[in-house]
Amino acid sequence: MSGHSKWHNIQAKKGKTDAARGKIFTKIGREIAVCVKLGGADPNVNSKLKDLIAKAKSNNMPNDSIQRSIKKASGETDSVNYEEKTYEGYGVGGTAVIVKTLTDNVNRTSGDVRHAFDKYSGNLGANGCVSYMFKRKGLIDVEKNINTDVDEVMMQALDFGALDVIENDDCITIETEPNKVSEIQEKLANAGLVVLSYEDTLVPDNYIDLDAKQIETFQKMIDILEDNDDVQEVIHNANLPEEEDED
Repeated sequence: MSGHSKWHNIQAKKGKTDAARGKIFTKIGREIAVCVKLGGADPNVNSKLKDLIAKAKSNNMPNDSIQRSIKKASGETDSVNYEEKTYEGYGVGGTAVIVKTLTDNVNRTSGDVRHAFDKYSGNLGANGCVSYMFKRKGLIDVEKNINTDVDEVMMQALDFGALDVIENDDCITIETEPNKVSEIQEKLANAGLVVLSYEDTLVPDNYIDLDAKQIETFQKMIDILEDNDDVQEVIHNANLPEEEDED
């Protein structure tokens, strides 16, 4: 068992930022739209859609909004065609940054992403320039409380095919092969564990430490990127300080 999940801390910070700005529903809605166009509107057939619906519900997205996104993409209402585009580059201090977008205007999005990098001492590069520094993994967060037997959770998860189990202060993160994340989270839920979230994503091999001034500059770049409706996810390898929970 690893002692600490830096990825969990980054995701927790990102999640709070997105929710505070009211952006998360828009981002998930776009993901659902693309998923439906590619695989159909039936979550029993389209497993990716089933996962996105679970993601939406875990972020408290209203069911009406979820169904509206599905209907819109399936042609029952006027729909917008979104294109997936990924940008790679370097932030301050040589940090590696991957920006995943869904956009109906690539020229606009490319300009916005480039502006964010340029403004905050970054450098947008070619595809592949930093992605080799990351590995694709499945990540599942399950609830942890005073009654949780972490060793038992670890044994269950490994029996189900997990690669690693990481104890955090407020949850337990389970690493899996990316194509096994949905299957394993379902087994964990059926075993009585409360699954808080799960996803197939990129995790950096190593993290880069920044000084206080660099952290401030880097965080401004991340904030402006995440505040853009076209940006679905920003992945990086900067070692940022944890935010204190707000009461």
